[in-house]
Amino acid sequence: MQRRGKGSNAYRKPPNTFKADVMFINKHAESIKNGEVIEFIDDPGHKAPLMLIRYDDYTENTLLAPEGIKIGDKIQDGSNATPTLGSILNLGNISDGMPIYNIEALPGDGGKYARAPGSYATVIAHTQNRVTVLLPSKQTVDLNPECRAEIGVIAGGGATTKPIMKAGKAFYMNHATNKMWPKNRGVKSNPVDHPFGGKQHHKGASSMTARGAPPGAKVGHIAARRVGRRKRG
Repeated sequence: MQRRGKGSNAYRKPPNTFKADVMFINKHAESIKNGEVIEFIDDPGHKAPLMLIRYDDYTENTLLAPEGIKIGDKIQDGSNATPTLGSILNLGNISDGMPIYNIEALPGDGGKYARAPGSYATVIAHTQNRVTVLLPSKQTVDLNPECRAEIGVIAGGGATTKPIMKAGKAFYMNHATNKMWPKNRGVKSNPVDHPFGGKQHHKGASSMTARGAPPGAKVGHIAARRVGRRKRG
């Protein structure tokens, strides 16, 4: 097992290292809450920028920021809210073809789908009890009309397309989010550390592994139906 993070808590992410949790707070969606963008937050736990919303009742919440929004813009949170940039609506009240993000998988879970920078999903159909959404992966899901989503496209889409160029920059990018990096190949490990390890530069054994293999040996093609190139005849 590879150690992760910043040196302490060797196998767990250190707690309290991120600035905010991103989720919806208006559980009584029938009542519309009006809010204003007052600040943008660069959180090391999120690759997309966050926006701090202050509502009319002086409560605050942090949400993923869409492209094109700016400080001072107004948003609404509620089932019958106006579908403006960054507003939160029920899927049943969002028209077909509209780009959305931070979509709930179940009503009230705070948002699960389409949260990566530059990504968005699209509402493609409504039925009586379900709403069909086209995800960024080009797969479709049928969701409850009471599930909520934000309007727009998540900001920060161009940040991940820029080449890293240096290993040092990659180190600090992963260091900030407590990710395991670098990930060494198994064939570069010692025999005691990995089933594929040793002086040779190839696996030296089949990479097919049983589903019930112990953790130290569960590497490679797990429970694969077949491996190798297909013969064309």
